[in-house]
Amino acid sequence: MEQLDQMTGLLIGKGASHGWVLQVFVIVFLTLLLNFFLRKFFVKLELQAKKTKNLWDDSLLEAGRKPVRYFVLLVGARLVFKITEGLMATQLQELIDPLFAVLLIANIAWAVIRFISEAEKNLKTPGYASEPLDETTVSAIAKLLRLSVIITGGLVILQTMGYSVSGVLAFGGVGGIAVGFAAKDLLANFFGGMMIYMDRPFSVGDWVRSPDRKIEGTVEHIGWRLTRIRTFDKRPLYVPNSMFTSIALENPSRMSHRRIYETVGVRYDDVAQLSNIIESVKQMLIDHEEIDHTQTLIVNFNSYGPSSLDFFVYTFTNTTNWVRYHEVKQDVLFLIAAIVEKHGAEFAFPTQTLHIANGELPSVVVEG
Repeated sequence: MEQLDQMTGLLIGKGASHGWVLQVFVIVFLTLLLNFFLRKFFVKLELQAKKTKNLWDDSLLEAGRKPVRYFVLLVGARLVFKITEGLMATQLQELIDPLFAVLLIANIAWAVIRFISEAEKNLKTPGYASEPLDETTVSAIAKLLRLSVIITGGLVILQTMGYSVSGVLAFGGVGGIAVGFAAKDLLANFFGGMMIYMDRPFSVGDWVRSPDRKIEGTVEHIGWRLTRIRTFDKRPLYVPNSMFTSIALENPSRMSHRRIYETVGVRYDDVAQLSNIIESVKQMLIDHEEIDHTQTLIVNFNSYGPSSLDFFVYTFTNTTNWVRYHEVKQDVLFLIAAIVEKHGAEFAFPTQTLHIANGELPSVVVEG
């Protein structure tokens, strides 16, 4: 502040002959001119930054674009108020320095928050990070950093305005107990969100479902209070984070394989061909390039059904992609059908056998 006053003294000068109006005009003109050149300067820097994919300089450039220009405007406004303070009331003069300090602190905090947000966005953008980072972890760290900057900036502003920070912290400790009882559900959701960020049972983009609740869909956003899940019928589902601490949750997105488990039934008349059919189906699965042969592979006669001889197919595909899996499963089922037909057998369907005593048809009485 002392250096700023010295600069103001040089600009004003003792015994200036042109008066304060000319001085204010010069300062406003120079402030706007410098702001204009800064805008052009940042455009030039942006063109140079686009030639490389560097995480930090791109984030710093985008974060500082507006705060630097607003800082120049603040300094210009401070000089104008310093020149004209003799024309103001005493009470208004006393407000200028604290107001300028508050705006300066807020501008710095805003610049840091912008830098954190830009770095978060770039870390999620392919091409910036050498190794892909977990989007959920990046979001959690960015939220914690932004919250820390906001709290720190708020405390510094209170200290600048003459409030005792120690008293505020003590009041916050006592008030926190009351708030804890009044907002226990909110705090439960907050700590539930913390557990999601720490344990990471799922991330943004994962497909999750709960056998305990009717929850199934793709995770779109993980907040401090709610997690937004997009169901498969494209409806948003908002789930309180505290719920995830008390329910079982499946994450099919992290499965290593997908399973084919089907039961096939042939006629009792084809019992002689059943053994060869089973061997052919098993060999077909062994030769199939989309089947993982390192996993369990079973083709066995399983049971005598009411109207069929049942054997089951149990195997795993290499792919976990939902669409590709069904294409592979369809191909396997068609190949099984071809094998059954090749061996002169047929698939069974529900049938009934009617035995007639003494070879006579039962009489049917029709009334009406």
